[in-house]
Amino acid sequence: MLLSFLLLNCEDKHSGKKTNNTLKETTQTTKDSIAENEVAVEPETNIEGEDNNRLTDENAMEFFLQYEKENPENKVRITTTFGDIDILLFNETKFHRANFIFLTKQGYFNGTQFYRVIDNFIVQAGNSDDPKVSKKRNEIGRYLLPTDTKRGFKHDRGVISMPSSEIDNPYKLASPFEFFIVQQKGGAHHLDGDYTIFGKVIKGMDVVDTIAKQKTDEGDWPFHNIYIEKVEIIE
Repeated sequence: MLLSFLLLNCEDKHSGKKTNNTLKETTQTTKDSIAENEVAVEPETNIEGEDNNRLTDENAMEFFLQYEKENPENKVRITTTFGDIDILLFNETKFHRANFIFLTKQGYFNGTQFYRVIDNFIVQAGNSDDPKVSKKRNEIGRYLLPTDTKRGFKHDRGVISMPSSEIDNPYKLASPFEFFIVQQKGGAHHLDGDYTIFGKVIKGMDVVDTIAKQKTDEGDWPFHNIYIEKVEIIE
């Protein structure tokens, strides 16, 4: 599977940048090397019920169907370079909630970055050019999640949604390792119906706003890396 980052093609009228209706993964190089004191966590990837096999498109949905019943947590804290962002994950989008909780418990997000930042549109995270992140993905598996867009949720400011993969993907199957938070004032409703909204920020939108205001290169990658130090379950 080709791992890539977010590409955006429509014009963001608020920022004046060329952005895009299509949120997907793309490949890019960071401006700054990863600091020596930033160490990505190597997760334990024992997948219960799967005999330690990696997740695939064939077994992922069955795995998450069982996992979401046994792991009901729905609140997480994203600790970033600029502060904490608390997220409520929606029970209505059970596979996407379960996937995020699973990756959190595996330690996947620790050491990843906000790699795509567009002020008054979105901030996107969950990837890095650090080879350790690619290794963590390979250990967990290669799989996509189906879209779940008929729950009545809109891409309002503060929601967390999931970008689609760049593979030939007419149904916009979701990339399970990445997410974006809508920062745009008034929301980004042109995205409604294409990408799965699976949670919302309940505390820390000021942190999201701070991240969104960081200076970036032409590819919207921040000049100074913005790390996710850890993601953890909260009550």
